Amino acid sequence: MESMSELAPRCLLLLLLLLPLLLLPAPKLGPSSAGAEETDWVRLPSKCEVCKYVAVELKSAFEETGKTKEVIDTGYGILDRKASGVKYTKSDLRLIEVTETICKRLLDYSLHKERTGSNRFAKGMSETFETLHNLVHKGVKVVMDIPYELWNETSAEVADLKKQCDVLVEEFEEVIEDWTLSAQPSSPGLPE
Repeated sequence: MESMSELAPRCLLLLLLLLPLLLLPAPKLGPSSAGAEETDWVRLPSKCEVCKYVAVELKSAFEETGKTKEVIDTGYGILDRKASGVKYTKSDLRLIEVTETICKRLLDYSLHKERTGSNRFAKGMSETFETLHNLVHKGVKVVMDIPYELWNETSAEVADLKKQCDVLVEEFEEVIEDWTLSAQPSSPGLPE
């Protein structure tokens, strides 16, 4: 076994070889990179996160609106004896209503900084803010950089999620429409 006096020159040599690597600047990470540092105050959602939650909310909205048995009357003539109508679940009106409200639904999400990846967005209050609210209600004075009045406001990340959703839905409006109109009711996960 080598003594400390024999190891010291080797350690010094290794340190001298690695020192230039330690002085190199760290690689720059974009605001939505998965590896962004925890010290980043705001980490905006990536396109993948936006797409994921648009798909989740589209599915949810189609499931909610697919439960109705409503029929939209399309016969406007007085002399029209034949009653004509379109099931709401098959109507263009349903598609329009869903696509117009889909991004507003994302404002129900909160940022959960204690979670990683795309799971950092979820409905409901984050565990951190829930704990902080409980402390305040128990009379504990909580001092933060964010005023208490803003604790329940939409975060910058969620606001950007909605903004990117608006762009995505507008950009892929025809694709969503084609998918909806061509979807078969027997296919799982597709709108009825």
